Parts: sequence; C-alpha cells; structure tokens
Amino acid sequence: MEAKRIIPCLDVRGGRVVKGVNFENTKDVGDPVLCAIEYDRQKADELVLLDIDATVEKRRTIIDVVRDAAGSISIPLSVGGGIRTIEDFRDILDAGAAKVAVNSAAVKNPELIRQAVEQFGSEHVVLAIDGKRPDAEADEYVQSKKFTVVVSGGRVDTGIDLVTWARYGAELGACEILLTSWDADGTKGGFDHDMINAVCEVVSIPVIASGGGGSLASFVDLFLETDADAALAASVFHFGECTVEDVKNELRAHDIPVL
Repeated sequence: MEAKRIIPCLDVRGGRVVKGVNFENTKDVGDPVLCAIEYDRQKADELVLLDIDATVEKRRTIIDVVRDAAGSISIPLSVGGGIRTIEDFRDILDAGAAKVAVNSAAVKNPELIRQAVEQFGSEHVVLAIDGKRPDAEADEYVQSKKFTVVVSGGRVDTGIDLVTWARYGAELGACEILLTSWDADGTKGGFDHDMINAVCEVVSIPVIASGGGGSLASFVDLFLETDADAALAASVFHFGECTVEDVKNELRAHDIPVL
C-alpha cells in the first residue's frame, strides 16, 4: 500500500474560509492565509482552496488570496472554483498554485481538460467531480444511474453518470480526481465508500475522497475499505475535533502508511 495523503480543504466565500453541510448554511472559519499556515504546521500533505461561489457568480477565482496562501506555505496548493479558460489555469499557476482543479466548466467543455494538459502538463490538472445519489424526484433517466454529477455548488444535477464522467476525465489526461460526495459533504458521517470504489475501479489515476470525514475512524475505514489515494476533509479540522497529525497517527496505528 502506498502512503496515503491527508488534505485539508479551504472553502472560501467572500474572502473567508467557511464550512457548511451539503454546501449550504456555512459558518465562518477564519482567514484563508492563516488557515493555510496552520495546516502547513500540522504537516498536511497538500492543501486545497476552493472559491465556492466563483462559478455561480460567474467570476474569476480570487487570485490575491491564492498568491498570499501559496506564498505562505511549503506544501502544494490546489485551487478550484471559477475555472473556465486556459487563461484561468495560467493565472492560478502563476500565482503559485501547484495544481488547478476544474469542475463545472469541464462538464460543459471536456476539451478544456485536454487543452490544459497540453498547455501546462498533466501534473497540474485535476478533475473535480461533485456527485450525488439520485433522489426520489429525479426523472427516470437520472434514477437509472447510481451516481450523477452535480455542478454549480450542487445546485444543478446534470444527469451525467458519475463513473462514466470520471473515466472520460482520466482519459483526457487529468492527473487525479477530486471526488466529493454531495450527500456526505459536511455531515461528518463517514465517506461514501460505494461512490469512491465505483470510481477507483474504472480509473488508474489517484482519487482524492472528499465528503463525510468526521472522526479518526472514518479515515481508517476509508483506506481499509476503498482504494482512495487521499482523504480531503474540512469540518473535522476547522472546528478542532482533530488535527492532521492526529489522523496520521491513527492511520499509523492501523498499519496504513502515511507521509
């Protein structure tokens, strides 16, 4: 088993880190740069910063925050939210990010992934996917799928089969998949193992599991019961329920390798 990565996530809204449940009812957590510095101190393997309103508000990612955060830490920073063009990729990478995560724009224009890979290299391009289980009110087409892709902060169910989209994104050249369960997001009820394994089975690139991390046991269960390469979490870290180091120590106690 290769070493597993632990990655805190900074959801940024209005220049502040926030966290809610199912992308809603957010609470203020703090300044993104100070949060980034703290997670660097806790020996996080990487950090993800998501401008959660950029796509909905049809604006570009907050470059100044990206630059300040990237310049304040020694660990790799991935950035997503509001990524629509090759120029957006370039600006974020120039601001110091190691990777750029594209979500809604890639669903609308999958060739954006290939273009970014050709321009900047696969190692800088992450496909972020928000997935959910169809609800009872979904139409017959959507209900026929086990998991579907949602965009615009979970507000729009595209009806696209999540597993098919993940496979295609990998074929287009993304270096890894950041997979978030909309149903589990912020609930701290455990990662969606079924969704994670469904994607891991069809791609050969790393899968970062997001949504539901709420206890030390949930991280252990994730790596014992799925093939995820990394765990991304927010609430459990932001509100002091455990630290990155706590998670790594617990994983080591279960013979799960970490960096």
